Amino acid sequence: MAGLAASPELLNALHNKATQLRINSVRATSEAGSGHPSSCASAADIVAALFFSVMRYDPQNPKALNSDRFILSKGHAAPLLYAAWAEAGLFPTSDLLKLRTLTSDLEGHPTPRLPFVDMATGSLGQGLSVGVGIALNAKFVDKLDHRTYVLMGDGESVEGSVWEAAEVGRQHGLDNLCAIVDINRLGQSDPTMLQHDMDAYRSRWAGFGWHAMVVNGHDLSALLKAFDEAARTKERPTVLLAQTFKGKGISFMEDRTDWHGKPLKKGEETQKAIDELTKQLRPNGTAVQIHTPSAPSATPVTIGTVPPPPYKIGDAIATREAFGAALEALGSANPLVVALDADVKNSTYTDKFGKKFPNRFFENFIAEQNMVGAAAGLAACGKIPFAATFACFLSRAYDFIRMAAISGSNIKLVGTHVGVSIGEDGPSQMGLEDIAMMAVQPNVTVLYPSDGNSTYRLLEAAAQHKGMVYVRAGRPKTPVIYGQDERFHIGGSKIIRESTSDVLTIVAAGVTLFEALKAHDQLKAAGIAVRVIDLYSIAPIDRTTLVESGRATQRRILTVEDHYAHGGLGDAVLSAVSTEGIAVHKLAVREIPHSGKPEELVDHYGIGVRSIVEAAKRIIK
Repeated sequence: MAGLAASPELLNALHNKATQLRINSVRATSEAGSGHPSSCASAADIVAALFFSVMRYDPQNPKALNSDRFILSKGHAAPLLYAAWAEAGLFPTSDLLKLRTLTSDLEGHPTPRLPFVDMATGSLGQGLSVGVGIALNAKFVDKLDHRTYVLMGDGESVEGSVWEAAEVGRQHGLDNLCAIVDINRLGQSDPTMLQHDMDAYRSRWAGFGWHAMVVNGHDLSALLKAFDEAARTKERPTVLLAQTFKGKGISFMEDRTDWHGKPLKKGEETQKAIDELTKQLRPNGTAVQIHTPSAPSATPVTIGTVPPPPYKIGDAIATREAFGAALEALGSANPLVVALDADVKNSTYTDKFGKKFPNRFFENFIAEQNMVGAAAGLAACGKIPFAATFACFLSRAYDFIRMAAISGSNIKLVGTHVGVSIGEDGPSQMGLEDIAMMAVQPNVTVLYPSDGNSTYRLLEAAAQHKGMVYVRAGRPKTPVIYGQDERFHIGGSKIIRESTSDVLTIVAAGVTLFEALKAHDQLKAAGIAVRVIDLYSIAPIDRTTLVESGRATQRRILTVEDHYAHGGLGDAVLSAVSTEGIAVHKLAVREIPHSGKPEELVDHYGIGVRSIVEAAKRIIK
């Protein structure tokens, strides 16, 4: 309908759709006894315009390749999203009355258990980053002409992650991305900062380089014209700043501060609202027609074989550098692999991939939240995204990581520069909590390779694994101890020193594995036999090998790790063997470290060969 005014019949039909969405949102939340009907009501006209006039999509196949994508960043308005898809015919309207129940996937906030949800939302400020990832995929990777729409709340636009996404969206010229801010003036507990100062909103978004339009969010004709203008805007993304009223259409709720997150009481109060909304339905509305997308020609994806790792036993290579080489090799073999950076590509070695595959490499600059959110958007499009930065900086993006875990997102995170072994940069740069941070999230695989060849092979395994993976990579060079044909699998470990007379099992990974090997040699010279395990997979963990080794070594295990004591490798081992009567002794970093030479710090903080030997003798004695 480019350039054409909408007919009165269409406007009446869209008005009726919006009204029905409000009615169904009220019914669903009242039946559930919880939810956010007032937040649904403010955005109903926006959603009606999008779903029943603007967007091109297949109602029975929400993720069809060239369908427009819709992300509800203000996830608390989930009943509105569910009502729209029910109106589109994806499932019966009666299912809405199962909202927020254990037997229904219509949860309190959307999750990808539903076929029309790309990413779990509800922790606010994340939807736009996911939209950036989807738009990046369409514009640069798959070269599709579909558009991505992200509906946000005005309250969440205070989140810094929104402005990270705004910067990156402008930087990449994402003219296929359209954000809509539902500016209904009221937050959860107070009015928003700007309330209805629409000029302030416009100046802020325009200052970030977006095409910013102020529109009456309850004027369907104005909304349609604005969406049409957004579709015709080139070289930059668009934001519709929609002035709305919370609780629109329900007189005793509209624009009132005390209705956030409150359903109407079942019975008289609910019926009063439904009666009022029903009276707003108009005659002479034509039937709406959902626009289905054209089917792009399908290009088959050919996945090749990854060549063997290039390192020989005895070489010295940092695992972060081996990661860069492995990523480049994966990119050559698999066109679904993409990579994201946060301005550290020359330290994480992702620059190798970026130079070779510029259309599959996305620079986010110093915006770790957006990097992880955009990775989740790319994963929602079937890509295998690797997002890498210093491990400590992933803590900035932890809320995004948590929501990606809830979503079961197929993202691969790589944290480099871990532990005190990075040396002189000091504690602000030392990832010392990352294993705990990642392993606590359900269904997240945590890998910690020690040499170049194990890193290379585990990156290959991460790419093949369906689900979220975290790979821990170190800064210092370490010797290659595994051959090029050695195999590694998720959930495994390697016993690299053992004898029938072992009296202690030492479990390590990364740089501390080599400290453990040196300790093994010193203890052997002193007549003490110990077993050494490379625990390269921390989650899932190789419980069988740990238990068998613990039993074989007089029920003694010593763990050593370049990580804080809580939640790391040691605690993972303790959890795995605790029911078997095996004593676990832990060496770990137990204070905030200082700058220094890597070897000095490893020794000083009690995770080096001297501390291992002393601990082993003490345990055995």
